[in-house]
Amino acid sequence: MTRLAIGIEYDGASFDGWQSQPGGRTVQDVVEAAVERIAGQHSRVNAAGRTDSGVHAVNQVAHFEINVKRPLTAWVRGVNSFLPAGVAVTWAKEVDPRFHARRCARLRTYRYVLLNHPVRPAFFQGHTGWYHVPVDVGLMREAADYLNGQHDFSAFRAAGCQARSPVRSLTRIRIGRQGDYVLFEMSADAFLYHMVRNIIGCLVYVGDSRRKPEWIRDVLESRSRKNAAPTIEASGLYLYDVEYDGIWDIPAAKQRFPFGWDNGIWK
Repeated sequence: MTRLAIGIEYDGASFDGWQSQPGGRTVQDVVEAAVERIAGQHSRVNAAGRTDSGVHAVNQVAHFEINVKRPLTAWVRGVNSFLPAGVAVTWAKEVDPRFHARRCARLRTYRYVLLNHPVRPAFFQGHTGWYHVPVDVGLMREAADYLNGQHDFSAFRAAGCQARSPVRSLTRIRIGRQGDYVLFEMSADAFLYHMVRNIIGCLVYVGDSRRKPEWIRDVLESRSRKNAAPTIEASGLYLYDVEYDGIWDIPAAKQRFPFGWDNGIWK
């Protein structure tokens, strides 16, 4: 039996999330069907993150096992030939049998794109969030500082979250602006259900001066979802990268983010 790891990018607007579900068109469903066409057998494809409906991925990492021999190109170009538009395998490699895409991940990074403009988006509809009231990046950065580190993030945890513990280590939050677009980036060991979108919903309340920056601290310490802002829409959220310890030799993510920001926006 051979274990393979693959990188996948997808347009979440085209799918009902990652995880397979009865009657749903999910990324896992179409990837497993395409892998089966190449392998001649069904294989369960396990991903690093179970993204929700409407959420995109730039570098989702997954693994599966097969007992047939194929060249690595078959797991990229071959699988892609059976995938629908909106999802593609970007790389493939054989990995240690102990590797697990979700359990071995040490850091996950999400990015959120927000159009901050009075008029709703048309061209990027389904690929960016939208907020019509001007927001102050400086105020949001001040608020975000309260969230760095290890905390109980129950206040930003959606109902239905199945995580055993609400404690997470948020290692980085960055916020930048380029023209009418605001970009958020968060990295953590793992995220709770809707955690990123709930945090950004609160940051937007601070950015438009509806709340003071220290309000985020009060929400966090309350550990109550009812004290936080509404969940921001899914369309602007991207699973940007998944990082692993070097022993697994997982390829570094290539910069394929669809919006061309560089490090200058984080200043």
